[in-house]
Amino acid sequence: MSQAHPVGLDDQTAVVLLADIAEASRLWGWSRIVRGPRALQRVPGLLFSKVLGSGYEGGFALRPSPSRQGVFALFESVQTAQDFISHSALVGDYQKRSNEFCCVTLKAFSCRGSWDGVSFQANAEPPINGPVAALTRASIKFSKAHAFWRHAPPSQTALEGVEGCQLAVGLGEAPFFRQATFSIWNSVTEMNAYARSGSHLKAIQAANQQGYFSESMFARFVPLKVEGQWLGKRYA
Repeated sequence: MSQAHPVGLDDQTAVVLLADIAEASRLWGWSRIVRGPRALQRVPGLLFSKVLGSGYEGGFALRPSPSRQGVFALFESVQTAQDFISHSALVGDYQKRSNEFCCVTLKAFSCRGSWDGVSFQANAEPPINGPVAALTRASIKFSKAHAFWRHAPPSQTALEGVEGCQLAVGLGEAPFFRQATFSIWNSVTEMNAYARSGSHLKAIQAANQQGYFSESMFARFVPLKVEGQWLGKRYA
């Protein structure tokens, strides 16, 4: 594994797009996943990107969703992130072709680990009050996949509907082996209460003790803006 390296400047800003592709556009949606980051080539200010599938109904099951997917994009500044949201043809295509579409703009206040050798720069202050977002992703070792998925479903099921969680979605670059979870919480306190208790804590302890991952990242963000609709809930 290559050594993790920070990317970008002090204004580094992330964008998460979530889309539920309309039935008539499913082939287009699958083509976005096949193309992967190539779909975002030549986007001004883009530092890092991933096009991600989702679990069934936007959740965390091994069964993939035929329609729900996401994009993670890291930009060199707030301005280039906003320009992407406002003017990118890709964002416009997702909006036109989706039954639901949600866009989240974020700044990291902590990042531990890496994603394909890249670590994100923490350039925001942790929120004292108000919402917080979390991105957890891992590359699961082939030999450890069965053990990982034995622990994962109870942990992830516990996340659905937990107090203080505004939004939670299971995402992944590849089935079984490259998985991620993105969530938004009312506060750091409520996020930490979930992370440090119950089945989630047991899953993390097992992962650390048994060495499930060849690479992992745990990033925390301040949400700057959440717009659109996801799983029936509207965000201003």
